[in-house]
Amino acid sequence: MSRYPRPSRLLGFAIAAGLFLSGCGYHFAASGDVLPKNAQTIYVARFGNGTRITGVNDELMRYIKDEIASHDRLTIVDSRDAADLQLSGEVRVSIDAPINFNTALEPTSYRNSLIVSATLKDLHAGKVIWSSRSITSSQHASAVAQTIVSTTPTFLQQNLRGGDLSQMPDLQVAQSQTAFARDQMMQRLAANLYTEMAEGF
Repeated sequence: MSRYPRPSRLLGFAIAAGLFLSGCGYHFAASGDVLPKNAQTIYVARFGNGTRITGVNDELMRYIKDEIASHDRLTIVDSRDAADLQLSGEVRVSIDAPINFNTALEPTSYRNSLIVSATLKDLHAGKVIWSSRSITSSQHASAVAQTIVSTTPTFLQQNLRGGDLSQMPDLQVAQSQTAFARDQMMQRLAANLYTEMAEGF
């Protein structure tokens, strides 16, 4: 008896998978076609902060607004009364934890992580049209120059070069890499939020 499934069985699996993906509304691009067609404006309410990190919610909101504006689908307005849609949410978790150590048990790298909940409401219909409890993003940050690979595309996005690192004290390296990692994490979370919101995941 053959150990491999018959072609007809493979075809059945492929059809079933296709039906499942089409039925759950999965899309491969954030085209915004799940948003109400008549919605043109959005009000981004101030996100709550369920963490102990002061201002993390306000910091994230700047990235979210930039992400929404970059898609040219919705215009951000400053008043709820002028909006078709309202986006609200909360930063639930913000973690900056060491993940690698040297022989003296000093941190050599950190991982920044965010978890956010968000809700999109159609203000004209008076109903929630999308919500998520767990939009996540994380980013690794090196704390010492010895752990940084200066030829990676991620590192080359910065204004630093490999030679700069050898001239910087560890504290400055850690500060610059943590700030860059945080920026990347915030951008990614804002992009994830927009994709989920626009596609109705």
